[in-house]
Amino acid sequence: MQRGRSLVMAEQDLLLFLDKVAQLQKLVSCLDTDQERRQSLAGCSDHNQVVALARSWGFEIGRRWGEPSTAGDILCADNIFRGPLPAPGHDHTDTLAEGAAWRLMLIRSNASCASDGEWIDSTESLWMLLLRGSARLQLRDPEDVADLSAGDHLMIPSHRRYRLLRTDPPPGTLRLELHWRA
Repeated sequence: MQRGRSLVMAEQDLLLFLDKVAQLQKLVSCLDTDQERRQSLAGCSDHNQVVALARSWGFEIGRRWGEPSTAGDILCADNIFRGPLPAPGHDHTDTLAEGAAWRLMLIRSNASCASDGEWIDSTESLWMLLLRGSARLQLRDPEDVADLSAGDHLMIPSHRRYRLLRTDPPPGTLRLELHWRA
């Protein structure tokens, strides 16, 4: 019985793949005659943007081999890399999840920095992970400077004062921050 079921799944996957190939062929054909669409597609910087743009033109190319269909096949709206960039000099903070003594924050920064003399002295501990871009922080007690790039993380215990010296201009800096009380 298991073998029969896997053959059915393989056939369904094959049909999805063939449909995607047909959709891609139609998309390529329309690009040959529509320079505006061609330029829009060339401006995409990642797979999700390509899929969303193709969907807006009526082409369904998002599903990969073996990927199950979702309700309405809607592209994930919770992709943290696709959020809007704030105005230059600003940050935008979203709370992704929280509990009684913790919260997980997503911060989008666009060439932002702390004001002169502005230091953060929090009663919470902080773990920071850079997902995109870079940031420079100044820490006190002991004095230190942390230069962070995508993939770097930093732990700041409660009451260790720190300040943000700079984040990147567009496409900006994207970081996760986990704050918790001991």
